[in-house]
Amino acid sequence: MVASLLGTMGRLWWLVLLRGIAAILFGVLAIAWPGVTLITLALFWGAYALIDGVAALWQGWQAKDSGKPMWQNILIGLLGVAAGLFTFMSPGITAIALLTLIAVWAIISGVLQIAAAIRLRKEIANEWLLILSGGLAVVFGALMIASPGAGALAVLWVIGAFAIAYGVLLVGLAFRLKKHAGGSAAAAA
Repeated sequence: MVASLLGTMGRLWWLVLLRGIAAILFGVLAIAWPGVTLITLALFWGAYALIDGVAALWQGWQAKDSGKPMWQNILIGLLGVAAGLFTFMSPGITAIALLTLIAVWAIISGVLQIAAAIRLRKEIANEWLLILSGGLAVVFGALMIASPGAGALAVLWVIGAFAIAYGVLLVGLAFRLKKHAGGSAAAAA
C-alpha cells in the first residue's frame, strides 16, 4: 500500500523546518551585517540556496505520491542546488546579476510551491501557508526585477526581511506537517 502524500510529507516535516531555519538564519545575517561586501552576501545566499535545494530535493524524492516523487520539490531542489553552486563558483558576479539570479529563483520557486500546494489540496485543508510562501516569493522576485538598481543596503534589508518571513512561513508549515507524521490522510484543521 502506498503511503499518503500527506503522511509522507508529515514524516519529512523536519526538512521543511530545516529550509525555514536556513532562510531565517540567512535573513538575520543579511540584516545584522549590512556593511558586508556583495561577495559575502553572495556567499551567504549561496549557502542558503544550497541547503534549501538539498533539503527540497531530498524531500521531493522521499515524498511519493502514487509511487512517484513529488516533482515540484525536486525542481525546487535542483534549482536551489544549481543556484547555490553557481554562486560559489562565481562569487564576484555583479550586483545586478546576483539580484537577477535571486529574483528568478524566487519567482520559479514560488510558482512551484503554489503548484505543490494545489496538489496537496486534496489531502490537507488550509494549505494557505504553502500558497502564501509561494506568493510571497513571486512578489519578492517581481519587485527585485522591477528595481534592480536599488541601493545595495536597501536591497540587503529587503532580502533579509523576505528570507525571515519566508522562513517563518516554512517553519509554520513544518509544524503543521509534523501533526501528520503518523501517515493519517485526515485533513488538517
